[in-house]
Amino acid sequence: MSLVCRGGIRLGPLVVKPQPRLVVLAVLLSLCTSCLSSSFAHAKSTPRPPTVQPPPPSQPVPASYPALPVRAVCLGGWLVTEGWILPPLFDGIPNKDLLDGTQLQFKSALRKTYLTADQGGGGAVVANRTQASDWETFKLWRINETTFNFRTSGNQFVGIGASDGIIVATATEPLLPETFQIVRCPFDKNRVRIKAANGYFVQAIATGEVIADYGEPTRWSDFDASVFLMTKVGEQLQGEYQLCNGYGTDKATPVLRDHWSTYIVEDDFKFIVSSGLTAVRIPVGWWIASDPNPPAPYVGGSLQALDNAFKWAEKYKLGIIIDLHAAPGSQNPWEHSSSRDGTQEWGTTDANIAQTVQVIDFLASRYATSPSLFAVELMNEPLAPRATFDSLTKYYRDGYNAVRKYSSTAYVVMSNRLSSGNSAELLQFASGFQGAVIDVHYYTVFNKMFSNFTVQQNIDFIKTNFSGELTAVTTQNGPLTFVGEWVAEWKVTNATKKEYQKYATAQMNAYGQATFGWSYWTVKNAKNHWDLEWMIRNGYISLKG
Repeated sequence: MSLVCRGGIRLGPLVVKPQPRLVVLAVLLSLCTSCLSSSFAHAKSTPRPPTVQPPPPSQPVPASYPALPVRAVCLGGWLVTEGWILPPLFDGIPNKDLLDGTQLQFKSALRKTYLTADQGGGGAVVANRTQASDWETFKLWRINETTFNFRTSGNQFVGIGASDGIIVATATEPLLPETFQIVRCPFDKNRVRIKAANGYFVQAIATGEVIADYGEPTRWSDFDASVFLMTKVGEQLQGEYQLCNGYGTDKATPVLRDHWSTYIVEDDFKFIVSSGLTAVRIPVGWWIASDPNPPAPYVGGSLQALDNAFKWAEKYKLGIIIDLHAAPGSQNPWEHSSSRDGTQEWGTTDANIAQTVQVIDFLASRYATSPSLFAVELMNEPLAPRATFDSLTKYYRDGYNAVRKYSSTAYVVMSNRLSSGNSAELLQFASGFQGAVIDVHYYTVFNKMFSNFTVQQNIDFIKTNFSGELTAVTTQNGPLTFVGEWVAEWKVTNATKKEYQKYATAQMNAYGQATFGWSYWTVKNAKNHWDLEWMIRNGYISLKG
């Protein structure tokens, strides 16, 4: 049985507890001048930071505080936006149902057939099918609130292919011919016309061809060949990209800066430490390394919020785990990786990996002298098979070396790949690095297997399966294990407070086996049981005694 994670399933290895600090310090002093070249080289044209030899893995890294294992909470939704955590952030976006990545199907009101990119793109767009599937589904790239590019399932863009207005899906990058305006009916927003860059509306004709040559006005009737019935399919992405590009830079800047300065404040850190927690896991996006002028559509200001977090953590003696939650190109297709349209492109080139290493280098260099820098998590939830094992281990080696350039004491956290089918695939690799930690995430709420589980069945599964698998992957002198995300939410309906208490306690007891510790997702959330602050204040979870 695989372990369930947010957005996927996987399990990482568990190891023994750290050695005494005096032995560690002696080893570090004897090794401080050693170095060697990494066996994984970047492309010749890509510069790389100097590499260092990892000290013997039998000796874990000492840190100022906290003691292992940590009890932490994720500050999710703060510096990397996820709409389900704080939905009001998206309320002011015009046409907020048409954000980047929204999947749409268009059915001709007259012909009763769908716009189709045969084979997922590469030729003409037609309207000859009465049933919709992948080829009939288009992902939006938003230019402004009414103007868009349409991306096919084969990742090509719809556009005007010739002077006669024939619509094709052949472009690999969107330019002016791939730009369309969606004009919505005043009394039915899902009844639309599609205006092409040549100034004409798209219509489906009797032969099945789709042409942008319709210039007449419309009464929005089913007898107008330029009228389409628009249907949204799938889950809508609501991440940092969608928020910034949805508002536009000018409007997104005050929205996000207000959010960063009010969502998490010093009093939250005071509450966290007073509740018995010893660390915070802070998700960040790759664009933070370019603050205050990150690339579009992102806006600057999140770095100051992270600086504040370190200041507060130092005051209250909390450890910080910096978590690269969104990597350039997106390491998974979900909103928390800030994917524009659900496409996963991280790790496909050496240049992309080098860019990610530069983000880690920036973060490690900035915070290495803080006693609160407890760990750097190199990446959250890479998804297999698109994120290959070779690309991930290449990055983890280089990212580890980037951290070690500035800190000999910070732990380096490496997340397993989701859906890899091998929960221990990083075990041998990570064992070669002193101070390495493997991150695993356990959720039952996303797995259909638990849909009909009773309260006791859920608790028994935690106590036997999850706990047993943690024990089974424990290796002597191997990497530490971190349950980086878990939550006291499940598929049980109408559960009582006492049942939630039992479920949370069962998880804390099981995940207490992890030698690095655990971290709850999240500290604040619109959904109460995902909100650790609400759970503690209302007596569902107690971390004292």
